[in-house]
Amino acid sequence: MSRLTPIPENEMQRIVRLSELDLDYSDPNEWLQDLSKLAAKVAGTPISLVNLIDTYTQWTVSNYGLPIDQMCREDSVCQYTITTEEGFEVKDLSKDPRFQEKFYVTGLHGVRYYFGVPLRTKDGFNLGALCVLDHVSKELSPEKIELLRIIAKEIVNRLITVQVVQTLRGKLDGSTETMRKVVHDIRGPLTGIIGLAEIIMEQGDENKITEVLELIALIQKSGTSLLQLADEILTAQTEENDWGTGPATSPGKQQMNLLLFREKLLKLYSPQAISKGVAFDVKTEIDRAGILFSKNKLLQIAGNLISNAIKFTPCDGSVSVHLDLIVQKEENILKILVVDSGVGMTEGEVHAISQGLVPSTEGTKGEAGYGFGLPLVNHLVANLKGSLSITSKPGRGTKAEVLIPIKNNSKG
Repeated sequence: MSRLTPIPENEMQRIVRLSELDLDYSDPNEWLQDLSKLAAKVAGTPISLVNLIDTYTQWTVSNYGLPIDQMCREDSVCQYTITTEEGFEVKDLSKDPRFQEKFYVTGLHGVRYYFGVPLRTKDGFNLGALCVLDHVSKELSPEKIELLRIIAKEIVNRLITVQVVQTLRGKLDGSTETMRKVVHDIRGPLTGIIGLAEIIMEQGDENKITEVLELIALIQKSGTSLLQLADEILTAQTEENDWGTGPATSPGKQQMNLLLFREKLLKLYSPQAISKGVAFDVKTEIDRAGILFSKNKLLQIAGNLISNAIKFTPCDGSVSVHLDLIVQKEENILKILVVDSGVGMTEGEVHAISQGLVPSTEGTKGEAGYGFGLPLVNHLVANLKGSLSITSKPGRGTKAEVLIPIKNNSKG
C-alpha cells in the first residue's frame, strides 16, 4: 500500500469476532438508541455515534445528532480508536491532515472535536467505537471519560446479549431447566444498567434533573424490553431449526428468502456503489423466492464480496449479484454469485489474497487495502460447510461464487 492505514494487530481475529455477532446492519437498533443519547448528554456534545467496523465499512448502528448510516472505513476517525485500549481524541479535526479534508469536517456537519472509546469485548477485541463529536474544540474531564467507558461496556453487553437471544430463540430444545439457565445468563449483563443509572444520578448537579430522569427512563425501558425478550424464551414453543426451509412469505428474525436477501443487499451496498460511480444490481430467481433459509452469516459473506468487488471496479464499471436456491431432495444449495468488471487478478494473486498471504492492494480510486476480506469469507463459508471459488483475469474482472448447503426439512 502506498499509504499507511491503522490496522489492529489482531485484525483477522477481530473481524471474525465481529462476524460471530451476525448483525444485520439494515435493521434498526432501537435498543442502543438510549445509550448513544446518554453518551452525548454525559459528554455535553451535540453528536454521539455507535460505530462497528468490519473489513471495509464503518457501520453506524446507533446515532444521536448526526443522521449517518455508513462510511468507508478509511474515511473514519474510529479506525484509529479501534487500535487503542483507552481511547482516541482529536481536539480539532480541521487542523489534522488525516481528517481535515473529510466530508464531515468540510461539509455542512462541520465537525471539529472527536473523542472515541473502543467497544472492547472481554476477550480483547475492539469491534468498533463509541464516539462523541462537537462543532467546537473542547476538553472532557476524567470523570466524563470514565462514564463514556462504562457506557461503551454496556453497549458491548447489549450486542452480545441480543446475539445470544437471537441465536437461542430458534434452537432451544424445550427443556425448562435449560431455558431457565439461559434466561439467568442473559439477565447477568443487564444488571449493569442499574449501576449506570446510579452513576448518572450522581451527576445530577451537572445536568438538568429533567434530563437525568429522562435518560434513566430510557435506560429502564431498554433494559425492560431486553428482559421481556429473554422471558419469551422461557415460555415460547420450540421453533423450527434455523436451517430448515419451506414455502412461506413471512420470514422470522433469523430467516429470510431470496427476495428479502436481495432487498437487504441493495439497501446496504447501493450507497457504496453510488459513491464510487459503479452500477450495482442484485438479481434473484423468482420461482424460488419464497423458500426460507437461515440468515446465518450470509450478509457478512455476500457483503465482503460485494465491497471487495466495488473497491476494485473503476468508475462507470459494474458489479452484479445473482442469488439462487438450487432445490434438491435431501438438501438445498444456496448460490451467491458476484461478478464485477474490475481490474482483475492473476491466479497467483487470487490464491495469495484468499489465503491472507499478502496484503490487499489499493482500490481503483486509491481505497485502502486491508487484506482480510477474502480470508474472512473463506473462514465463514468453510464453517458453513460450503465452498468459495474465484476466477479472475487481469483487466477482465472477477467472478466469485459461493455455494452453501442448506438442510431441507420441507415435507413437500
